[in-house]
Order: sequence, then C-alpha cells, then structure tokens
Amino acid sequence: MTISNLKNHPQRIILNNEVHARPYQMMSAPLRLTHVALLSDDSNKELDAIRALCERYGVNSPNQDVSFYIGDFPLFKLRWERHTEFSTYTISETCISSTPFKETALSKLPIEWIAGLPGEVITMLNLELLDIPSGYRDLEGLSESFSSNTVAGSEVSDGAARVWSDFHIHADGCNRILIENHHLRYRQAGRLVQRILEIETYRMLALLGLPLARHYSLDLTDCDSKLETITQQLALHRDDENEQQLLDELSWIAANVEHIAATGGYRFSATSAYYGLIQRRISELREQRIEGAQSFNEFMERRLEPAVRTCESVSDRVKALSNRIARVSNLLRTRININLEAQNRDLLRSMDRRAAMQLRLQEMVEGLSVVVLSYYSLGLLGYALKGLKQLGIDLNTDLVVGISVPFIVIAVLTSLRMNRRRLEKKSE
Repeated sequence: MTISNLKNHPQRIILNNEVHARPYQMMSAPLRLTHVALLSDDSNKELDAIRALCERYGVNSPNQDVSFYIGDFPLFKLRWERHTEFSTYTISETCISSTPFKETALSKLPIEWIAGLPGEVITMLNLELLDIPSGYRDLEGLSESFSSNTVAGSEVSDGAARVWSDFHIHADGCNRILIENHHLRYRQAGRLVQRILEIETYRMLALLGLPLARHYSLDLTDCDSKLETITQQLALHRDDENEQQLLDELSWIAANVEHIAATGGYRFSATSAYYGLIQRRISELREQRIEGAQSFNEFMERRLEPAVRTCESVSDRVKALSNRIARVSNLLRTRININLEAQNRDLLRSMDRRAAMQLRLQEMVEGLSVVVLSYYSLGLLGYALKGLKQLGIDLNTDLVVGISVPFIVIAVLTSLRMNRRRLEKKSE
C-alpha cells in the first residue's frame, strides 16, 4: 500500500491552502499606496467591477467565487480581499516624489470605476514607505506632513523602521501613515505594511459598536428602572389583578431586551474580536518608544480601549438584565400559579359544599316524595276498594287502607332507592 492509495478528506486541500490564501506582498521603498475598506455584502458586484477593470487594462481577471486577488496593472498594483462584512482595495505604486502625501495612488484609477464600487467607506488611508535612514530630526518637522496635527509613532521591527500617523481624516478624506524605512527587507516591509493597514481597518470596524452601545445604554437604563419597579410592586402587592398587570409589563421589558440582544449582539461580539486582532497586530510590530511621541499601543489603549469596554459593558448589561428578567418572571409566575392553585382549592371546596347540600336536598326530596307517592297510592287504593264495594264485595275500606299504609310506604321507598342506585351505576 502506497500513500497515493490513501483516501483524502474532501476538505484537505482547501484547508491546507487556506493558510496561504492571503500572502504578504514583497515591498520596497519608495512606495505609496491607498487602502480603502468598504462595508459591503455584494461580493459578486465587487468581482464584476474588478473584472471590468482588468478587461480595461488587459490584465488577467480573478476567477469566480474567489475572496482574494492581486493584479499587476501597467501603472499600479491592486490587491482585493473579501472579508465577512467588508472588502478592502489596496492600490500601490512606486513613489517618485520626496514630499509625503503630495500625490495618492488612488489617482491612478478611473474616477467612474471608483464611484461604482459597492458599499460604504469605513476606512480610507494613504500610506507612504520612504527611505529615510536617519529619520526626521524633530516631531515639529514631521507634523508638517500631517497638517500640523499631533503625531503618534514608534520604532518598529527592532528599529528597522519608524511608523507615524495622526489618526485624523484630512481634507482629501483619507488618513495618513508614514513609514520611514531604515533597513527593512522586502518581505519584512510587506508584513509591516499589511499589519499597519489591518490595524487601521480593524480600528474603525471595532468602533462601529460604540454608537450602538451608547444608544442601547439609554434603553437598558429604562428597562432596568422598570424592572426594579416591578420587583418592588411584586414585594408589596399580592392581589391577582396587579400580578397579571406586572406580568404584562415584564413581558414588554423582556421583548425589548431580547430585541437589543438580537440587533446588537453581533456588533458587540465583532467589536471584541476586532479589538483582539488589533492588540495582536500591535504586539507583532515590536514597538520601541520614541522620546516625545505617543506609541501606537499607547494611543489605542487610551482612545480605543474605553470604547471597546463600553461595548463590552453594554453586552454584559444585556446578559445580566436578561437573567434578572428570567428570575423575576419565574417568581411572578410561581406566585400566579400558587394563587391559581388556591383559587382551584377554594372552588373545589365550594363544589364539595354544594354537592353535600344537593345531597341533603335530594334526601329531603326523597322523603317528601315517599310521603306524596304513598299518599296518592293510598288514595288510588281507596278508590279501588270503593269500586269493589259497589260490586257487592263487603269490605271495610278504612281498615284495609289503614293496614296498607306501611306496606305502601315501604314499597315506594324501596322503589325510589332502586331507581337511584340504577342511575348511579349508569353515571359511573
């Protein structure tokens, strides 16, 4: 038996190729690129746009149902990646100008093609990788490239480069990142650029949960207050009508909380996931502090971490409030069930009393029935005896009737009891 005779798992090749699906590009200074991240759920339209661009420049098009593409165009390179909820377009070219951000790589693409891309911009930045062995002399000179904004930066890759950014959106609608290349290797430069782009993209994606968290925080506060009121009323009032009203209010609160959990749960989970990726990418930079400048890690901890914690806090509040609602609901339903059981017990007791009363009435009616039926029976017997007397039979009518009284009473009583027993057997 040879290795070729072994049966492969249907997904083996696909799973193995997954780790090589999105390789780092080799890059060298001087380089300029524009990175655009679009929130979109239409990958087919994105592929159609890329194929149209490839046909326009005579470049090989991507295959169907792919999530990654790199194309070498005459004046630029295009890297396209499809992710779960967004897509990225990275356009790069060799940089000729020594002045950072004087031009952009995006200008090499047709304007109408850019305008036709599906989705909404969540990140758009210009990055330049320049050979500056000694770096800028001071931060003031560096800030001129960032519209005089305060710049954060650090040495990365064990001192092989410096990375700078102000994290502002400039007049052209883009963020700016400058990388000073000291002695980066080609693959090392590609990995560094890719990490920087991912940090910026995930930073904005992580912040998508913040407006939602602020909005739902007010709703959760309102629901929390109403739940506390219901709990207090539950402890103070015991009437059935009030409990039914509390149950209706509790159901409304539960529906609102579940709505928040359904609409915001994914977003809050995504925020935590993106923040974890940011922390991992920053650690991979291997930052070294530059005197007078805030590092990327410090900036993220100070500005991004509070937003992430807010989202996590709202998510925790939703879970805690949902658990409290469940406990109060169980308590309220238990009290309602106990009240129902008490009502059923009282109802059964009332039915027992009615049954006993009906039995006594029935016995009384039976006694009266014996008397009435016996009276009418004796009357009929008297008429019969009078008829016999008219026929010439000498009878003492009063004597015979008097003697017949006990026998008729016994006969009537026996007949009534036999009928009752027969009816009871039929009802069983």
